[in-house]
Amino acid sequence: MAPENDSNDITRSHVQLVHGNIIGHYRIIEKIGAGGMGEVYLAQDTKLDRKVALKFLPLHMCQDAECRARFTREAQAAAKLNHPSIVTIHEVSEFSGRPFFAMENVEGQTLRDFGKGKELPFSRIIELAIQVCEGLAKAHTAGIVHRDIKPSNILIDQDGRAKIVDFGLASVHGSEHLTKTGSTLGTIGYMSPELARGEEADARSDLFSFGVVLYELIAGRSPFKAESEVATIKNIVESVPEPLARYKNDVPDELQHIVSKALAKDKNLRYQHADDLRTDLKRIVGAPKTDLAKRPPSIAVLPFINLSTDKEQEYFCDGMAEEIINALTQVKGLHVVARTSSFAFKDKHDDVREIGRKLNVETLLEGSVRQSGKRLRITAQLVNVSDGFHLWSETYDRTIEDIFFIQDDISLSIAGQLKITLLGKERVAMAGRHSRDVDAYSSYLQGRYFWNKRTEVGFQKGLDHFQRAVERDPTYALAHAGIADCFNLLGFYGVISSMEAFPKAKSAAERALAIDDSLSEALSSLAFATMYHDWRWEEAETEFKRAITLSPGYATCHHWYSEFLLCMGRMDEAMTEANRALEFDPLSLIIRALRALALYFALQYDEAEKQCKNILDLDENFVPAHLFLGMIYTAKSMFDEAIMEFRCAISLFGRSSLMLGALGHAYAISGKQEEANRLFNELVHISEPVCVPSCYIAAMHADLGENDKAFEWLTRAFEEHDAWLVFLRVDPMWQTLRSDPRFIDLLRKMKLE
Repeated sequence: MAPENDSNDITRSHVQLVHGNIIGHYRIIEKIGAGGMGEVYLAQDTKLDRKVALKFLPLHMCQDAECRARFTREAQAAAKLNHPSIVTIHEVSEFSGRPFFAMENVEGQTLRDFGKGKELPFSRIIELAIQVCEGLAKAHTAGIVHRDIKPSNILIDQDGRAKIVDFGLASVHGSEHLTKTGSTLGTIGYMSPELARGEEADARSDLFSFGVVLYELIAGRSPFKAESEVATIKNIVESVPEPLARYKNDVPDELQHIVSKALAKDKNLRYQHADDLRTDLKRIVGAPKTDLAKRPPSIAVLPFINLSTDKEQEYFCDGMAEEIINALTQVKGLHVVARTSSFAFKDKHDDVREIGRKLNVETLLEGSVRQSGKRLRITAQLVNVSDGFHLWSETYDRTIEDIFFIQDDISLSIAGQLKITLLGKERVAMAGRHSRDVDAYSSYLQGRYFWNKRTEVGFQKGLDHFQRAVERDPTYALAHAGIADCFNLLGFYGVISSMEAFPKAKSAAERALAIDDSLSEALSSLAFATMYHDWRWEEAETEFKRAITLSPGYATCHHWYSEFLLCMGRMDEAMTEANRALEFDPLSLIIRALRALALYFALQYDEAEKQCKNILDLDENFVPAHLFLGMIYTAKSMFDEAIMEFRCAISLFGRSSLMLGALGHAYAISGKQEEANRLFNELVHISEPVCVPSCYIAAMHADLGENDKAFEWLTRAFEEHDAWLVFLRVDPMWQTLRSDPRFIDLLRKMKLE
């Protein structure tokens, strides 16, 4: 009988909500809204003499005690949000067993009414969108997902500012959701594909919903709405919206890209954070008007298919595509997607239009290679992404000695088809990167093939092949740059000592630049070594900036420059540079991992953890994601999870000093002193053939409260120029030592203070 009585009480309270009713210190004025998620009343706050809005939980939810408790818990969490773009929740309470919350009353109109019957200029749409993104970023950082973003839940106040409403019914990280997996929450037409399938929502679901709102503001119509709800849901899950240009003239290409990315079906390819969406919107605002009208021509070069009977020729096919990529990056005015992203489609059969959408390019180059002895048959075709039509195609029947002429021909033909004017200097840059010794070139291609695997074995094999290339042709600048890249990362990951690795990297990079002083790859490698070993910060930054000027589309340089900015504590600039790297390499896992590292240094551990998990959803064997996730878990005192991640990284990469040192740090800080000591002894004993991670051994001593020993090892790390010492200023691993004068002195000696 009790549940029945509760239901009757709730029903009676529902009837009594009329003008003049007193609910606590609120007096009802009038009903101002109703929907599936509750009823809203305008009320007078008699204590503070102000108007507020009261929202009551729907009756059918109130009959469930557990649901009422969850509502209260989650609304209380949402009430902690304080941001100009979020309607403030003042209080959470109950009236006759019916939960409600009091919130700021915004005098204005909903975004739906605000935009009805008028065409908003792009500048106003972007301004409002940035404000909404700022509010979503605040909520998502607090672990709150809205799950019902739509125009009627965005209010425009009398000052013209956008404010998000109805966070009281959102989901909160760490609590049970108001609805469970298998049910849906939200408004059909605005819900994300995952919500439409009855799956659980996260922050990226809000960004999809906001992408729908943004599309509507621009096009004046819904991207998915159909004749029935079932058909609408089917469109959300399966259909790609019509281009905005079909409904509105002069839509900036960059704005189309932003909306398309927000509406990606796969949430891993969508914007991962509201801040990223906001940054891209701000970039449009700051761009010259001519940039808004037309993006530069863009292309992705897909890996060439190996049609040879010898499957060992795979490296040759990969190298063919990679070198065309490198040649095209020399052309001003052409946006070229980096190798990592275009090669993500290797051995797949995705539709060219879908690939183009994922990589945000207008054209694709695809091809094949068949080799028999010294004879080659190479086919290449340039495809227009929008309709799948071939813009240009060619077949080459030549010998392997002609490979360089074929690459030049393909690159110049592409530039011609895309109507890009090639100056004489650029034409020389495209045609003059490689040795004309075919064996040296083959060794170089094999070197890059193995280096790109980003494993200890891959670096060692890559180094062997690059060294063979320069033995065949000592003037081969790119091969010298390859040697520098191998030594740089062997030193960074602690496979060999910094004192051995980075001087060799610098020597190889300088040799490459002596041959070709405009080689961006070599200048980037030199900057990397200058940063991680010499600690000559101004010099390193100058080298990075010159490399970017020489080759603006070289994603690796943007990536490494972002790491430099992290060392300097310039977090906003570092994230901006990482985003630029992603523009050229949108599917790169290592650049996504860099963003996770930046969030870790910014002490945003939950967001950093999400980023790493998203990466591992794409590739569960990606070593840096396991390494950084272990560091994040260590900082969050989730030591068992941290130890598991470090062990996983070691099993995939090898027992480098960096990996072992990170594991030892986790052992020490978690109180596993026996395991820490055992690993410490192992690290000390392997110091001769490999290298000791002095930074991490210092951290192990600090974790055990042995500060004097910690500084002994930090002094040794300083003397050895330990690569990871560059993060001394920002790494939370050193939190317990920061107030010690010896730590401050070390920062000054490194010119990091």
